[in-house]
Amino acid sequence: MKSPAQAHFERVSAAKAAAAAAPGETMEGSSRYELMLAKLAADRRRLKAIQSVQQKIAVKAELLPEYTEYVDGVLTTGRGAQDDVLVTVMVWRIDAGDFAGALAIAGYALTYGLTLPDQYERSLATVVAEQFADAALAAFAAGDGFAADQLERVADLTATADMHDQVRAKLCKALGYALQDTAPAIALAHLRRALVLNERVGVKKDIDRLEKLIEAAQPGGQ
Repeated sequence: MKSPAQAHFERVSAAKAAAAAAPGETMEGSSRYELMLAKLAADRRRLKAIQSVQQKIAVKAELLPEYTEYVDGVLTTGRGAQDDVLVTVMVWRIDAGDFAGALAIAGYALTYGLTLPDQYERSLATVVAEQFADAALAAFAAGDGFAADQLERVADLTATADMHDQVRAKLCKALGYALQDTAPAIALAHLRRALVLNERVGVKKDIDRLEKLIEAAQPGGQ
């Protein structure tokens, strides 16, 4: 476990490095960044050697606290320089179920147009939208909940991003499910949008159910 002094040093050194890197540049050349990049490479090799998806997630959850001070420092003073460590941690946080922590990075990364390392082969906005949608839909399928405000934040952050319609449809579907009990009219709009984007998204019965529910709730409704 890091001592308070060590954690403070790591946070401050990351903040100084982030403040010195201008938008449009990268964090390369910063000693703190290079150290974290080397650690990330070692951690990725460890993960690559694991075949079990669930075990990979468990290891990511174990590793993520080691990046906390670096991330906090960058988010405090960063000016938008490309940072492969930061965006990889964002993805790992989603995988590990730290959705609030992932959104803190996503807000920064999408605001400044950061990209994911080449191995992800998709845009940062697409990964954020799809992984949040998948996590939410999996939770709903298991009978659990998922925070609607987090999905709304994802939708706001990725609203103008170019991505496959199927991905945005999944996000709209997740939003519809998240809001169906508290805001059925808004949920219905999301589900209808999902169907427009992808007719195979699987929401037709949900749309019918919500339409009947909303109609019954109107004055004079059955």
